[in-house]
Amino acid sequence: MSRDHKACSLLERRRIEDSGGFVDSFGYLNGELTVARALGDWHIDGLKVTQEGGEGPLTAVPEMHEVCLSEEDEFLIIGCDGFWDVFTSENAVDFARRRLQLHNDPLQCSKELIKEALRRDTNDNLTVLTVCFRDIPPPRPLPILPSVKRSISAEGLQSLSAALQEVVEGCLH
Repeated sequence: MSRDHKACSLLERRRIEDSGGFVDSFGYLNGELTVARALGDWHIDGLKVTQEGGEGPLTAVPEMHEVCLSEEDEFLIIGCDGFWDVFTSENAVDFARRRLQLHNDPLQCSKELIKEALRRDTNDNLTVLTVCFRDIPPPRPLPILPSVKRSISAEGLQSLSAALQEVVEGCLH
């Protein structure tokens, strides 16, 4: 539904640099935050407004776009930087989908995501909100069937059986 707002992403890096900030070699905005957009972090006033009074490298302005939900859309995960520091988007979706397949409870899923983020040693505060778009659990994935099928002729099977029999007899003697 959205892209990651990490300071090291190309679009965010450009916006940060255009507003007078920088992204260090570890991906931190001005050496302090991994995110480029944030609600809160009021203690970092110098990143929010430039000396000229313009928008600073850290912004609370959301990236907005309208999306029409489809039948394929299952749920939404909203989280703070303490959560996204230890989860990739794909990783969070996979984890949440597995949990929702078991109980389809968005509150419980949010708690489990927080517990997992703590287990992964996040170093920041944690907020996670899971929104389910359906009343039914997400579908379980279909097993991937092999695309190549192999067969052996009766003659080949007989030869293989004879060869195996020789190996077994050789081991017994």
